[in-house]
Amino acid sequence: MKLWKVLGLAGLAGVAASGAIIARDQRQRAQLTPEQVRDKLHERLAQSPPDPD
Repeated sequence: MKLWKVLGLAGLAGVAASGAIIARDQRQRAQLTPEQVRDKLHERLAQSPPDPD
């Protein structure tokens, strides 16, 4: 029975930690201006390999 409690607490801690990471990432994205988002997308497009067409 004690093992199940430990596993349950570990699972709960994992869910809380992943929620905190997601919230932090969303806050960082929310602080970007549209121009910054556009610049990042243009940079990623320039770094991507060309289409094989």
